[in-house]
Amino acid sequence: MSIWEYANPKRFMQTSAWALPWAIGLTVLCLVVGLVWGFFFTPDDYKQGSTVKIIYLHVPAAMMAINAWVMMLVTSLIWIVRRHHVSALAAKAAAPVGLTFTLIALATGALWGQPMWGTWWAWDPRLTAFLILTLFYFGYIALWAAVDNPDTAADLTAILCLVGSVFALLSRYAVNFWNQGLHQGATLSLDKEENISDVFWLPLLVCIVGFILLFVTLVLMRTRTEIRARRLQALLSRERVA
Repeated sequence: MSIWEYANPKRFMQTSAWALPWAIGLTVLCLVVGLVWGFFFTPDDYKQGSTVKIIYLHVPAAMMAINAWVMMLVTSLIWIVRRHHVSALAAKAAAPVGLTFTLIALATGALWGQPMWGTWWAWDPRLTAFLILTLFYFGYIALWAAVDNPDTAADLTAILCLVGSVFALLSRYAVNFWNQGLHQGATLSLDKEENISDVFWLPLLVCIVGFILLFVTLVLMRTRTEIRARRLQALLSRERVA
């Protein structure tokens, strides 16, 4: 079986209908377990106190904000190369979800940064790149809404997605590119000296899995809605012609 079979709208609708109940159930389970474990059953940090528990929202949201754009990049490239409409609609469906994650990350980052840095915002390389990525999300969504022809909109937003990927990359690796700024390095690292303590790491890992599943669930639901809307639009167009 080829993976491209799932680019067929009918096959996608059938498969996603089967997968969605499982995705929803696992999402709820992981988020409830991870957030309750993290907020109520982990100790305060010896430096940051209870403020450190924002990590269970901030880190997963920031990770998914970047990874959502990467997913949009991949599906946009598939659209450009193979012209599969489901891939273009999946990218369109993922954009508002990714934007929501970026706004959560910015808000929780400000709440975390104020007591740690003494300011709600700093023009740190990673923060600045992340803010620009947020503006690209807004621009991507606005461009889809502004262009009437769906294929033309898919082409233009795919190009915009390619450009915005530079800032997605910078927001992930800015700390490595520039050895300056207030933002700390990676929270999760293969280096044991840089990685956070297991007492925080384990519930954080559950939260990250929960956010990944939440993203998958929402994108599947929104893509199904986009396919239905496209079918309805096609039917209405045929009736007008008739």
